[in-house]
This record gives sequence, structure tokens and C-alpha cells, in this order.
Amino acid sequence: MIVSEKMTKVLALYNEGLSLYKNRKFVEAKANFQKALEIEPNDGPSLLYIERCDDYIADPPPEDWDGVYNMKTK
Repeated sequence: MIVSEKMTKVLALYNEGLSLYKNRKFVEAKANFQKALEIEPNDGPSLLYIERCDDYIADPPPEDWDGVYNMKTK
């Protein structure tokens, strides 16, 4: 499978954002996901993690957070 240069950039931004997210750096993670969307506006995973970052920025997870996102609605 050949990955385009555009997608390579999106993946790099997404992966860095995911690492920041797992380290509870939600503002910085959100910025990475937003940069990925500037390149690929339909990037579903980045859209999802922006929502999760917004949730955790507004209401941070507990100190013993294991990285799992608990959905508020079904």
C-alpha cells in the first residue's frame, strides 16, 4: 500500500496527538488533531479525539485515569 505524502503528515500529527492525549496534555493534543484536519478535513479519528479532548479539557479525568474514554451517551 502506498501512502501519500499528505496522509503521512496526517498520520504523524495524529500519532503525536494521541501520545499527548495519553499523557493528559489535552490542549496540545487537540492542536495536533486540528492540524491534521487542516490537511484532511474528513479525518474521522482526529474529529473523534478533538471531541474527547474538549470533554477532558472541560472536565479532566481522575488522577488514576488509564486512558480509557467512558462514553456519556449511547
